[in-house]
Amino acid sequence: MKLLPALLLATAAALPAAPPAAEITPWESLVVQDSGRRKPVGTFGHEVLVKIAGRDPVRTTDGETFNGSAFAFSQLFATRDWSEEPMVLVSYRPLVEALGLDASRKRFSRQELAGATKLTAFSQEAAALRQAGEPVPRLNTEAQTVLGRLQLFDALGATTAFLLAPPPPGSPAGSPWLSIDQLAAAYPPEKSAPIVQDLRNLNVAGREGDDATFDAAAQRLVDDLRALNPEVYPPSAVVDRENFYNRLKPFDTAMWLLIPASLLLLAGARHGARRWLLRGGVILSAASLGFMLYGLLLRVIIAGRAPVTNMYESVVWVAMGTVLFGLIFFAAYRNRLMLLSALPVSFLCLLLVRSLPVAMPARLDPLVPVLRDNFWLTVHVLTITLSYAAFALALGFAHVVLWRYIRKPEAAEAIRPLHDWLYRMMFVGLILLATGTILGGVWANYSWGRFWGWDPKETWALIALLMYVVAIHGKMAGWWGDFGLAVAAVVNFAGIIMAWYGVNYVLGAGLHSYGFGVGGEGYVLAFLALEAAYVGLAMVRHRGARQMDAVPA
Repeated sequence: MKLLPALLLATAAALPAAPPAAEITPWESLVVQDSGRRKPVGTFGHEVLVKIAGRDPVRTTDGETFNGSAFAFSQLFATRDWSEEPMVLVSYRPLVEALGLDASRKRFSRQELAGATKLTAFSQEAAALRQAGEPVPRLNTEAQTVLGRLQLFDALGATTAFLLAPPPPGSPAGSPWLSIDQLAAAYPPEKSAPIVQDLRNLNVAGREGDDATFDAAAQRLVDDLRALNPEVYPPSAVVDRENFYNRLKPFDTAMWLLIPASLLLLAGARHGARRWLLRGGVILSAASLGFMLYGLLLRVIIAGRAPVTNMYESVVWVAMGTVLFGLIFFAAYRNRLMLLSALPVSFLCLLLVRSLPVAMPARLDPLVPVLRDNFWLTVHVLTITLSYAAFALALGFAHVVLWRYIRKPEAAEAIRPLHDWLYRMMFVGLILLATGTILGGVWANYSWGRFWGWDPKETWALIALLMYVVAIHGKMAGWWGDFGLAVAAVVNFAGIIMAWYGVNYVLGAGLHSYGFGVGGEGYVLAFLALEAAYVGLAMVRHRGARQMDAVPA
């Protein structure tokens, strides 16, 4: 068992040490209260930039590039006129056309949208329909989203979104932080005046490009703000940890490690005697898993909660679980195809969250009240999404099995171990999904006073569970053979997608409203279309081989 120590060493090597102090600039240590959380200004800038423009960084019309931190500074000190920059995202084309804007574009300036009077009317119509309990058309929902982007843009320009100062000592718990305009009214001049002067110095140093003076002014500003209320202002170690997480980008690193890992395992499959190829692929896979685990651990420490809040965290958790199950099955059966089939699935998951920052924001928002201090919810969500990871591994492995039918269908049935392993992967997912569904009922009883209520999320979780029950039972009962089980592993994952994505992003109804979102439909439809084509090709090849076998010699 030499593999286990190698995995442990690779995982340990993948966990970076504490950040060097020199990597964290004083400006990034400035704290802003936003969405119920105190966060570094770099995090704040990234989140608002993604929310407004749908990407970070952005490039201005004169070719200058601004990341979230630079954008926040520019907005705070008004170093440029952002109202003329085409950066407000309007991604829904029917809304663009309804507003009379250029349908070939997705981003527009504040000035361009100021003349779109229908935007407010669409948003008000959505509010009225929602209050009346009637369905809200996508056009109106998107109008509300765009209007929210404009309101955030205006709040940044007016600096009212920059809640930089903690409330005075003795304020009630949970009191909101203060903007610079509110600072003088809440604190005496001897405390507020130095902060105003720090801001002036920071502004001048930033405009002049004097890095040393800029850092010194930013550090004084942080120290003076912390001195206002040291018990409320986050310690520097807490702020530095989040800045380190932002700079590390652990999930991007994990994603890129999966490419060489896959290539090494693929090459090792062609050159079985070269064991270093296999070992390299396993070590890189374990390193990728280490980065994902470390990134999730940092998120848990920073947010003070389990990764159960949004789609971003669930997709990353599934990516991590898929590689984990791939390594476990590889360690148990010593077949590199098990691990190799896990890596592309995990890569696609990580690529998805990286490519859709608006649909799947990486925000570290606090839990909504119904989810706080709820042990059963945490266990339920993590178990459910871990079952998705097992089914995702089965999905990847089923592609390998079906490829055998596509390439050489007459010999595919004879590969007995592959079919047995696929069955075990699906069975692991089935056990986890059943357990997670029961735990979901326990959580529902704890939170809502009933075990089951046919909420859309509950209904589709049950449908997905029954789809896999039928697939596995049908194989045991002889209703279909090994090929049918491989097809089911691919087809049934559509049920997982519906329960996981469809309820939250397509239906948008039910008690699980904290997980709702919009966007990504094109990616999902393209994926399902490719899967249908792949299964269809395998079925054609399999049927042709069976017909050939039925022809008398």
